[in-house]
Amino acid sequence: MKQKYYIFVLFCFSVLKSAAQVGGESTYQFLELSNSARIAALGGTQIAISDSTDLNLPFYNPALLQKQMDNTLLVNYVNYLADVNYGYVSYAKSFEGIGNFALGMQYINYGDFREATEFGELTGNNFTAAEYALNIIYSNQYKRLRYGANLKPILSVFESYQSFGIAADLGISYQSKNKFTNVALVARNIGTQITTYYDNGSREPIPFNLQAGISSRLQHAPVILSFTLQNLNNWDLANPEPVSDMEINIFEREESFAKQIMRHAVLGFEILPSENFIIRAGYNYQRRQELKFEEKLSTVGLSLGFGIKIKRFRFDFATSRFHLAGSSNLFSLAININENSN
Repeated sequence: MKQKYYIFVLFCFSVLKSAAQVGGESTYQFLELSNSARIAALGGTQIAISDSTDLNLPFYNPALLQKQMDNTLLVNYVNYLADVNYGYVSYAKSFEGIGNFALGMQYINYGDFREATEFGELTGNNFTAAEYALNIIYSNQYKRLRYGANLKPILSVFESYQSFGIAADLGISYQSKNKFTNVALVARNIGTQITTYYDNGSREPIPFNLQAGISSRLQHAPVILSFTLQNLNNWDLANPEPVSDMEINIFEREESFAKQIMRHAVLGFEILPSENFIIRAGYNYQRRQELKFEEKLSTVGLSLGFGIKIKRFRFDFATSRFHLAGSSNLFSLAININENSN
């Protein structure tokens, strides 16, 4: 009997590994991809930025959903690696006395693939692969403390194989009295795989990620500095978790405490020449260590971008370097339907 082998298995692993570098240990790795041009330009994740005009932020920390985002529509598109495309759409609505809500859809389309037998013979059939996550976000505020949650039903489809899961993000943020500094804590992807890709399959873990962050706007300079520590639930990012059912000899790297901290750190800064134009840059040390080439100089781990505000429209662009073969370009467009266009 012929057995189907799919090229996308290896392909998806390599693509998603570039997003989290802890890849291969859990399913639904697309949940960790950055779909916001602003956040991508700031290193790939930031959870403490307080900006009432940016509907992208609640995706990374649901506590950052604010009432000023009411009636805002957001569309993100990412031209990723090897013809992979993904994006995110969201809409926010606030209700007095109840709280703030946002509904979003995250998706990734891996494209079309050719089917082959276990001997590499093409069958002439094609198949597709895609994954989806609905985002149902709620937030509220008590004085200077904001709190929120994001419920995420997940659907993953690879050819005729499907899996369904459920996850949730919980976040809090606290703003200083002068409103220049914000600290935050987020637990991402708390949940489980409900149905597996095939009958009687073992449930796989999903990519839980505990994060802490701080963001501060300098009082005497038009600069915003952001710093996030990610994967705090997994201290040793230099060495992957052993696979219990596979006998593989893995060379363990010994690193200093400072380098281990840097593997968790994501740095970002924004320069505001004006309130309507922003220049951004970020650095992700873990991404650089996992994807750089020792023989060649490169900008792997670095990201750049900018943002423009024109009346009720907000446009953001970012480019992130993952390896020598190419970069990922991200586009975000948000429209505040409430604002007067004059």
